[in-house]
Amino acid sequence: MTAIPFTKAHGAKNDFLLTWRHEAPADGWPEFARAICGRYTGVGADGWMVIDDKPSIELYNSDGSKPELSGNGTRCAAAFLIAQGVSGNSMTIATGAGPKHLTLLRKAGPEYWFQMDMGVPVFEQERTDVEGHDATLVNVGNPQCAVMVEHFDFDWRALGARIERHERFPNRTNVSFVRKAGPDAIEVRFWERGAGETNSSGTGSTGAFAAAVRRGLIAERGQVLTPAGTLDLEWGETIWLTGPAEIVAEGTFHYEKMR
Repeated sequence: MTAIPFTKAHGAKNDFLLTWRHEAPADGWPEFARAICGRYTGVGADGWMVIDDKPSIELYNSDGSKPELSGNGTRCAAAFLIAQGVSGNSMTIATGAGPKHLTLLRKAGPEYWFQMDMGVPVFEQERTDVEGHDATLVNVGNPQCAVMVEHFDFDWRALGARIERHERFPNRTNVSFVRKAGPDAIEVRFWERGAGETNSSGTGSTGAFAAAVRRGLIAERGQVLTPAGTLDLEWGETIWLTGPAEIVAEGTFHYEKMR
């Protein structure tokens, strides 16, 4: 049995476990991610990140799969790097979707608020039918299927699970359900590839926002209302997302590798 240190943080209740690369297991990271992220037999989280001081991150979902990017997770990594004294208030972090720049706007105790450059969205299909629903397919560093809805009074979780693994997405996709909530706001529910339902999603919010702007539902500066609170987004040359990250715990996970 091996003792693996971790820090737990969440970005708008989308939670992650973070471990320095030199303290992580030597191999078998997908298996370790499944173990430490287990809600009942592990610490519990939506994902696990390996961090080094370059700085860079390597992210695994709770099912052991490896996504390109997490907006909320990258903010958590930035908070961790500042708390550890490795980075200043402005930094660029290497991710699976390329470098991402973040600037600390304010700090209150263990909570940090960042503005993060989410990049330029790439629209694959602006309007398409997925499982009988009107959707936009857009890549924001990872694949997003933004489904337009009038309300959430239906089993969107089951639909999200089906869409995630739909045959048209050989590498699976993230799914967001998007409802117009005013001239400058959309309300969103998230089904994340490899993690299932999450309270919020940085990339999911970015994809939903980009789809809503492209369809003319909201202006290029607006809010995404999530079950965990509000994220602010603005689309200029790139999309900028402003949101929190909070460090909530540190500890040691006692890991016994499967044989």
